Amino acid sequence: MPRQLSAARGLGDRLFRYQLTGTGVTVLAIMAAVGLFLLLRAGQALRARGVWDFLTTAEWQPDVHRFGIAAVLTGTLLIAAVAVTISVPLAIGTALFISDIAPRSLRRTLVTMVDLMAAVPSVVYGLWGLFFLQEHVIGLSRWLSDWFGWIPFLHVDGTQPGEPLASQSVYTASTFVAGIVVALMVAPIQCSVMREVFAQAPAGEREGAYALGATRWGMIRSVVLPYGMGGIIGGTMLGLGRALGETIAVYLIISPVFVIQPHILQTGSNSVSSLIALHYGDASTFGMSALMAAGLALFLLTLAVNFTASSIVARSRSGAQSEA
Repeated sequence: MPRQLSAARGLGDRLFRYQLTGTGVTVLAIMAAVGLFLLLRAGQALRARGVWDFLTTAEWQPDVHRFGIAAVLTGTLLIAAVAVTISVPLAIGTALFISDIAPRSLRRTLVTMVDLMAAVPSVVYGLWGLFFLQEHVIGLSRWLSDWFGWIPFLHVDGTQPGEPLASQSVYTASTFVAGIVVALMVAPIQCSVMREVFAQAPAGEREGAYALGATRWGMIRSVVLPYGMGGIIGGTMLGLGRALGETIAVYLIISPVFVIQPHILQTGSNSVSSLIALHYGDASTFGMSALMAAGLALFLLTLAVNFTASSIVARSRSGAQSEA
């Protein structure tokens, strides 16, 4: 019979374990309390409208009991999709450059700059996007519409390809502009997560790849990227969760509409968080319940995204090693 080995836990070890357990339980309790608060406050609106009608109605008139989040939920998902599509390649490239290509003397400076970008308030990004970025993106939006307008989500109503006198106002305050701004906001967060995971790729495997004749790109492709897949997925999902809930920057840029707007280059969009910011100040008692229902839907959506990311990361190589 093999001898059973056991380690006596001292008082410090037990206190540390109890502290970590208490912290984890507290976080879960706070999350459950937030969800319960939203559910209780949203109960009046959900009982009056019904969950299915609330999810499928594309207008917002709670005082006459005609309201739903179909339009704003679609806008939220489209803005987040544009943001992630732009931010993920940018974050991966930046993280790889910092961890594997940049000289050591430059890495600390680059890391500091990326972290500072993550600390910039969202209102600053919103103002920058509204007064600077938007006018410089109109040309790109028009080019995409002219050449790729046959793709449904890149089509812009009321325009003709190559029309030189077309009004530029149809391309402003769009999902595309808001998505670019949100992409620049979430890219630093994604880059930080990916950079930390890429830096932990085993040195022995890196050297082995070089010994077999791999170039630097070959080593990155065969060692760093497979090992860091969990970090890529985790960073992407973390940025997606931030993009889904972004409020101020999106609120400043978009032109709110309460119809389902699938054309990302066309003016007019909306999001759940912007809806709440827009109507919170003048909402009636029933209207506040409807806004709480919209917040509950966004809360559940972000929870689903984060839990999905956690399960995928846990199955990856880097995620399994970090848990071990």
